[in-house]
Amino acid sequence: MGWHGTTTDTRRLATPQTREREPSSPPSIFSPFLPFPTMSVSLALEREAAIKAVAAASRLCQGVFKKLIADAASRDSATQTKADQSPVTVADYGAQAVMCALIARDFPNDLIVGEEDSKDLASDEAQPMRTLLLDLVNTVLEPKITESELLAFIDRGNHTGGSTGRFWTMDPIDGTKGFLRGEQFAVCLALVDEGQVRLGVMGCPNLPLGDGSGQLGTMQVAVAGQGAFELPLFPADGAQVTERQIHAAAPAGTPLRFVESVEAAHSDHSDSGRVAKMLDITADPVRMDSQAKYASVARGDAAIYLRLPTRAGYEEKIWDHASGRLIVAEAGGQVTDVRGHALDFGQGRTLKNNIGVIATSSPELQEKTVAAVMEVLKPKNLW
Repeated sequence: MGWHGTTTDTRRLATPQTREREPSSPPSIFSPFLPFPTMSVSLALEREAAIKAVAAASRLCQGVFKKLIADAASRDSATQTKADQSPVTVADYGAQAVMCALIARDFPNDLIVGEEDSKDLASDEAQPMRTLLLDLVNTVLEPKITESELLAFIDRGNHTGGSTGRFWTMDPIDGTKGFLRGEQFAVCLALVDEGQVRLGVMGCPNLPLGDGSGQLGTMQVAVAGQGAFELPLFPADGAQVTERQIHAAAPAGTPLRFVESVEAAHSDHSDSGRVAKMLDITADPVRMDSQAKYASVARGDAAIYLRLPTRAGYEEKIWDHASGRLIVAEAGGQVTDVRGHALDFGQGRTLKNNIGVIATSSPELQEKTVAAVMEVLKPKNLW
C-alpha cells in the first residue's frame, strides 16, 4: 500500500468523487442514544487520500521528534509559544502543510478547517524556522514545494466551517505537550458534509497496535455506516497491510476503566473521580494526551473517556473531536456532551452548542455515565 514510502507523490490530481446526497440531515442536537445515521456512499477515494495524508504527516512528526525534539539543545529552534501559552512546533506546522497539500491536490475544491496558520512564521525572525520547516516537509512530499507554497498550504486551513457544504478538519498534532514529552499524540483528519462527520482517520505514532503484537504506531479509520478499523501506521516496507475491525465492547467481566486528559486544565480530575465512584469504578484512570483516548475506547482498552468542563463558556474545537467521535461511534460506542447532547459539528470551528465530552463503549453505559456526570456537575452552574 503505497502511502508508506519515503515520500508521498502529490502530482496526481484526482477528480472529486461524485457524491450522492442524503435526505436532509436531522437537527444537530438529537437524542444521543439513536444510532448514527448510515450513508449510501463509499467515500473510497477520500478514505484512501486521508490515510495517505495522515501516514505522511505522522512520518514527518516522528522525524521531527528524533532529529530535533529529543535533543534538548535543538528543541527551542523547533518550538514557538502561541498567544494562549500553548506550544506549537515545526511538526504542527509541517503536518498541517503536508495534509493540506495532499488533500488539496486530490480534492482541489474542498475547504479545510485546520488548527494552525502561518502568521507567526511570516516575520524575519521566523526565517530560520521557515527554512527548517520547508526542509522537513520536503522529506515526505514529492514533488518538493517552495516556501511560498508551504505557507499557502498551511493557510488552506482557514475555512470557518459550518452546517452546509463539505469540508475537511484536521489537527496536525493533537496533544503537542505529549509529543514534546515523547508520549501520546495524534494526527487527525476528518471529512464533514452538511454538518455531519462522514470520515475520520487518526494516526497515533506512540500507541501500540491493539493486536497484541506490541508494534508501535496505530491508525484507526472509520467511514459512517461502515465500521471502524485499525491498521499499522508504520508497516515494514513491502509488507502486506491488513485492516482489523475494532469494537468498543470489551469482553464480558472486564473491569471498567476510564481515560482522561493528562492536563488538569483540559478536564477536571476531581470531578472524574467522583463520577468513577458513582459508577463503582475502582481502577485508577489512564491519563494520556490527545485523541488517543478515543482510540483506546474504540478498541476496548477503556470503557469511558471523560473530558469534563473546567470553566463556563469554554468551547471545544471541532478538530479535537471529529475523527475520534466517528471512530468510537462506528466501533459501537457512544459520544455526547456532558448533558447527553450529540456533538454538533455544524456550528463553525468550535462545538459551541456543546459542553464537555463523554465517550463510552455502549449506549447503556453512556446513559449511566451522563446521569452521573450531570449529578456531579449540577452545583457548578456551568450552563
